[in-house]
This record gives sequence, structure tokens and C-alpha cells, in this order.
Amino acid sequence: MRNKILKPTPDEYYVNEDGYRVFKEAYHLRRGYCCKSGCKHCPYGYDKNTDSFK
Repeated sequence: MRNKILKPTPDEYYVNEDGYRVFKEAYHLRRGYCCKSGCKHCPYGYDKNTDSFK
């Protein structure tokens, strides 16, 4: 179910110094797939620079 929008719980993200939400590994795992956006805490091992999984 890729298009289902999950509301993150407070323990699944933090707000960085620029005011952006940064999702933690737990949120990505609960979502269940890699979005290939190069997320900082991607548990799937995606590398945006090489467009590949480690």
C-alpha cells in the first residue's frame, strides 16, 4: 500500500535546526518501503548519489 500516508508519531522524527522534519529509521520501517529520496536515516541502504542499494 504505497500511497497510504502515515502520520508519524513524535518518537519517529525530530525537527532539525532548519525546521525540517527528519524521519528516523522506525518511521521508514513502519512505512515499509524506500522512497529513494536519500533520507538521512534510511534503513534500506539506498544511496542517492549512486542510485543503488548497498
